[in-house]
Amino acid sequence: MHPLAKAFIGVIIVLASLYYIFAGIPGYLKPALQDVLTVLNGAIPIFVILLGVFIVWLEWDEWKIERELAKEEKKLEKEKKRRKK
Repeated sequence: MHPLAKAFIGVIIVLASLYYIFAGIPGYLKPALQDVLTVLNGAIPIFVILLGVFIVWLEWDEWKIERELAKEEKKLEKEKKRRKK
């Protein structure tokens, strides 16, 4: 299938979803905006927690790498001093 056709299908799906959220399906289903807000109300704090854990993990890893690099630099300095003697 052509990429442009896939993009067009994606746009149709997005528009249909937005229509369902704000207008519902007349005669069958009511608008889903309140349900979407309820899900977001429960999901956003979890995503914020996961984002915080991810940031802590990245910084912890960066700190460990900096310590290892400092050890390597000290080792290289000692090696250079030993070679000069």
